[in-house]
Amino acid sequence: MKVALIHDHLAQDGGAEKVLKVLADMFKEAPIYTLLYEKKNVDKNFAGRHIETSIIQRLPGGIRHYKWYLYFMPMAVEFFDLRPYDLVISDASAFAKGVLTTPETLHICYCHTPTRYLWSDAHQYLNELKYNKWLKKLISLTLGRLRLWDFAAAQRVDHFIANSATVQARIHKYYRRDSVIIYPPVETNRFKIADLSQQSRQERYFLLGCRLAPYKRVDIVVQAFKVLGPDFRLKIFGDGLDLPRLRRLAGDAVNIEFLGRVSEEKKADLYAHALAFINPQEEDFGITAVEAMAAGRPVLAYRRGGATETVIENKTGLFFEEQSPIAIVTLLRRFLVEIDNGSKIWDSHFIKEHAEQYSVENFKNQLEAFIKSKQIRP
Repeated sequence: MKVALIHDHLAQDGGAEKVLKVLADMFKEAPIYTLLYEKKNVDKNFAGRHIETSIIQRLPGGIRHYKWYLYFMPMAVEFFDLRPYDLVISDASAFAKGVLTTPETLHICYCHTPTRYLWSDAHQYLNELKYNKWLKKLISLTLGRLRLWDFAAAQRVDHFIANSATVQARIHKYYRRDSVIIYPPVETNRFKIADLSQQSRQERYFLLGCRLAPYKRVDIVVQAFKVLGPDFRLKIFGDGLDLPRLRRLAGDAVNIEFLGRVSEEKKADLYAHALAFINPQEEDFGITAVEAMAAGRPVLAYRRGGATETVIENKTGLFFEEQSPIAIVTLLRRFLVEIDNGSKIWDSHFIKEHAEQYSVENFKNQLEAFIKSKQIRP
């Protein structure tokens, strides 16, 4: 059986790329088709793999400024010739699902979300663009045309797999398609529980980590820790376009530390020694929250999106109800008081055991079973 993997682009290293890595491991001979890639990402995660790119890879600014070519991405995806393949798996949150396949080819889409800036986040996306209102109106017309294509593209998929119940509901709402849920793979075996019993008050910290973009709402956490003061320490790992703004927002706050990009080993150590991991955003699934739980640490999360599926309230974490600094301040004060007076003891082993259901092995087993149920054997 000939298999091909399709991915939106390899210009960043996030949750979708972690899924692609596991798919590439499952189907070791499958070529990877993608709109474009940055060499450092391919060298790091897909060294030695055969990768086919679109014309955008070779256009001026096609890698660094690929968003310039947004309107041409549907056409670029449709140019991929997939006639030789029996099974096509698209790993998509945007255009990859729109590939053209033959009637004999089985196309399964692992969907991270219907394209956010076309559907659920369309208005927010336009509001955050740093252009005048006339240019924004022109862009909105472009998004309208892309929305029509995106819906049509979703009808080409034979079977959808959603990465969470949150995404499953969006697939049904925006694409009018049914789907099954297979949660993304998390390398839970890389994370270990640490003994925090000897940790001093000066060593205690809360942790936050993600790709730093405005919709991740790291800003409200920074504001909260400025209110809380030096007794509450925050470490933030990750990089992104929002980092300069967040640094300005933090100002001279001595209790907020930006770590930038960290190694996988360093990240595992940060999880293990944190009091708790903070998840202020609405995620489709939220791999970092599960990674924190795999290290035995509770998660303090906004009660929306994937966190509501992965975090068990009062067992593996707590929720706050609104995305505001005051909501986070209130929850953090309560969390620390309960730890200090002994009224709440978090069971790290239970938390880690809960996270194990999202392991890479479970993902592979469920995906193989799903493919087999469609009369195709991997």
